[in-house]
Amino acid sequence: MRIKNFEQLAADERRKTALKIIEEGFNAIRTETAVRKAMQRFDRKIVLAGSEITVNQNSRVFLVSVGKCGVRAALEAEKILGELIYKGVVVDIYEGKFENPNIETYAGDHPFASERNISATRRLISLLSETTENDLVISFISGGGSALLCQPDNMTCVEEREVIDMMFKKGASIEKVNTVRKHLSLARGGYLAKYAFPAKVVSLIFSDVPGNSIEFIASGPTAFDSTSMSDAKRVIEEYGVSETYPFIEKALIETPKENRFFTNVTNTVIVSNSAMLAAMKEAAENLGYEAKIMTDKFSGHARHIGAGIANNLKSEKPDTFLLYGGESTVVVKGKGRGGRNQEIALSAMRFADDSDIIIAVASDGIDNGRFAGGICDAISIKHAAELNMNVWDYLNDNNSSGFFEKTGDFLETGPTGSNVADIVLAAHFNE
Repeated sequence: MRIKNFEQLAADERRKTALKIIEEGFNAIRTETAVRKAMQRFDRKIVLAGSEITVNQNSRVFLVSVGKCGVRAALEAEKILGELIYKGVVVDIYEGKFENPNIETYAGDHPFASERNISATRRLISLLSETTENDLVISFISGGGSALLCQPDNMTCVEEREVIDMMFKKGASIEKVNTVRKHLSLARGGYLAKYAFPAKVVSLIFSDVPGNSIEFIASGPTAFDSTSMSDAKRVIEEYGVSETYPFIEKALIETPKENRFFTNVTNTVIVSNSAMLAAMKEAAENLGYEAKIMTDKFSGHARHIGAGIANNLKSEKPDTFLLYGGESTVVVKGKGRGGRNQEIALSAMRFADDSDIIIAVASDGIDNGRFAGGICDAISIKHAAELNMNVWDYLNDNNSSGFFEKTGDFLETGPTGSNVADIVLAAHFNE
């Protein structure tokens, strides 16, 4: 099971049912499964996302895998492609172990860049620079790649961290954050495609961005960037970044705009939250419940989303599961610890009834800390009451992790090796 504390959490049948449904969702987005569906080998022919490519004797296959799915995707690709892989570089939040000695693996930091991210990215760029027009680059791109692909031109990783942290705390959307990120690194916003040119590049993408816009997933390292330095400057001005960090404007760089760098590039999303939501819907229906996928791209402030979902349940008939996918933001004004999914669940507790259950969870298992998410239901409300805990106090201090740590109503998965953004399950049961 992905949910390590499943047994401790499953204190009644309602919880047990909800957690089983979420488990089925996790099963549907396993990175290894997605890779096997998207990649097949027939001797020297490789099928990638439905397109057949013949690897000639004078061709070499380079493997690049970046993000929180990086190691798992590369390991599965190694099983499928075997000796066809000439060289590879994998950058994830942990290192992998590969049989092929020519596949290098590096661990970086997330959600903020570090010196080791810069070193790993430099090695990846060096690898791509070896390619020729006869070569094939297979690239796995997944969420977390933005922070990992750090290659500043006129700033330090510490300075980037300060800028991005400020934007996160002010509630900037992932699209706005990544618009700035693309213009702070020589490895984002299409730069990897430029380094690999004129080789053929096939990027297989794990989407963690609502709406699946390829250029914003991991800041689009192999995708043409439709934004400009001017767009990045506007975002910076919107959030007052340059007032606090005046160095930022001089650190901005333009992304590659020559179409020739992208003529041999194919970008394909191979898994997104739609797969997780569909599996959860099917699981709920197999258990005899009705289920609705409400959206696969929610956005906005976490506390508003939590309140809205709790209120939506009041107009639904009992024993109906409402399923949501997307990515929220948190405006940080307090000094507590927390994540956007835990904040959704905590916010929902202000309006939930005893017959409701709302679970918000990060598909990568990392909701800005050790916990993957939180549960709002009669049990967690009772736990809080027994401990004399005031939901508003914890919400206003942005201390959702502190809250759920005390009540024990948090989900713990560890890094899942998958990443399709966030999922919320909500249901109103018969009394």
